[in-house]
Amino acid sequence: MNFPTPHIKATPADFARTVLMPGDPLRAKYIAEQFLKGPVLVNNVRGIQGYTGTYRDVRVSVMASGMGMPSMGIYSRELYEAFGVQNILRIGSAGAIQPEINLKDIVIAMGASMDSNYQAQFHLMGSFAPICSYEMLCAATQSARELGAVHHVGNILSSDFFYDDDAGLPEALDPKANWRKMGIMAIEMESAALYLNAARLHKNALCICSVSDQLIRHEYLSAEERQTGFDQMMQVALETAVKLEQ
Repeated sequence: MNFPTPHIKATPADFARTVLMPGDPLRAKYIAEQFLKGPVLVNNVRGIQGYTGTYRDVRVSVMASGMGMPSMGIYSRELYEAFGVQNILRIGSAGAIQPEINLKDIVIAMGASMDSNYQAQFHLMGSFAPICSYEMLCAATQSARELGAVHHVGNILSSDFFYDDDAGLPEALDPKANWRKMGIMAIEMESAALYLNAARLHKNALCICSVSDQLIRHEYLSAEERQTGFDQMMQVALETAVKLEQ
């Protein structure tokens, strides 16, 4: 794959080895302005803002992925294959489906189950289990402990559906209840595609999410809180990026 791509107008030199990927372009801008030293805008095709700067003297990039597995699939594939990025750390929001997980808690995804057909493109004669990079997982959990962040490590669900048609279903037929029985911590929409692309291209990936919705108790953060209220998660991610360079 050659650069620039249809979605990223940049060169490999514009990106650091590690890229933080929130879904929201405004969150990428916020992270660059609040946490990075000397951030430079390296991509703005379709308003998907990407910046590169330094954090604690380590070069780090941050670029939005957009919403959903198809969008994450495009941007992560291009970053890995055309721009030489080694590590992608998805940072975003998720809806908790376990009762002990609260708003603004952090979930770190060892694995990403899915209700998507994204893996069909890889022509596998079975079901692939998308998992994260062990090195990135260790760095992230260590960073979370050092920062005193309440965090949960386990399996999440990457779903194609933000709005579903499950209202009024008995619990035995409610997909969220059945995923909860299997120990799924939370639901988001991008990580399985990221983990699959990383596996295919022999790169590294990890998802760290802050809980924006408690789907069992029907508790929700506002849109403004989602955009700017996840500073601790962002710090965990940035400290993880530093550890990957040590």
